[in-house]
Amino acid sequence: MLLSMTGFGAARYQDQKRSIEVEVRTVNNRHLKLSAKLSEPYGALESELEHLVREKVRRGAVQINVRVDRPRQAEDYRLNAVALRSYRDQLRELLGTGLGAGESAVGLSALLALPGVVEEVRTPACDPHDDWPEIARVATVALDELEAARAREGQAMAEELQALGRLVESGLGRIADRGPLVVQSYQKRLVERIGALVQDQGVTVEPRDLIREIAILADRSDISEEIVRLRAHLLQYHEVLRDPEGAGRKLEFVIQEIGREINTVGSKASDVEISRHVVEIKGVLERIRELVQNVE
Repeated sequence: MLLSMTGFGAARYQDQKRSIEVEVRTVNNRHLKLSAKLSEPYGALESELEHLVREKVRRGAVQINVRVDRPRQAEDYRLNAVALRSYRDQLRELLGTGLGAGESAVGLSALLALPGVVEEVRTPACDPHDDWPEIARVATVALDELEAARAREGQAMAEELQALGRLVESGLGRIADRGPLVVQSYQKRLVERIGALVQDQGVTVEPRDLIREIAILADRSDISEEIVRLRAHLLQYHEVLRDPEGAGRKLEFVIQEIGREINTVGSKASDVEISRHVVEIKGVLERIRELVQNVE
């Protein structure tokens, strides 16, 4: 089964200690290119994350985001009693001097909102590697979801590529059927043309001269070898579609070879009908190339 280079996967996990969210998306690229964004202080895990991605993805641009949040605990905060008493005493003194006349007494909630009264206790920085086993499990789930999405799209692409391959085979069959008729048609036209030219001149043309001229054209326009190679390439094309291992690069090479051979057919066969079939096949090959660009 083919794999598309475009997909998306996500996974989440939460317990009493932390919440972990992983999102991964891929787009087409000739090589594997990883861009990772991890919340602090988990940037140190990027190499482990890249190793995990490489086990699932061989080609494409990969964007993976990892967010880890830790819920606040009661022990993360404490009151600064010294600051609280200082604010209280200063306010009492202010009210006692009459400067605060007309002002109501300040409540505890207002005091707690003053700077420095509530302090946030800085907990020692955790070791990111302690959380890696759980992060790896969540990332694996996201990558599995990504792979499933890529497989679904890849299956649709494989079906379309097979149908396009059959179109090329059909066009090639018509070219192969037309090939032997090209020489016969040329022979008929040549005889008629020469006959029209010499009929009033009293000149005769030796049959061997006609045969030599026809033989030269037959040799120049012979496309039998190209037909054989094209059929071999198309056989390989369908074999690659059934083998997902590195299918994208292999298909690129096979399509390149098919394009080269069909160009040769178009240049050698001096026939309008064959030229029309060649143009149609080139159009199909262009559609195939567009799809193959998104195959892993």
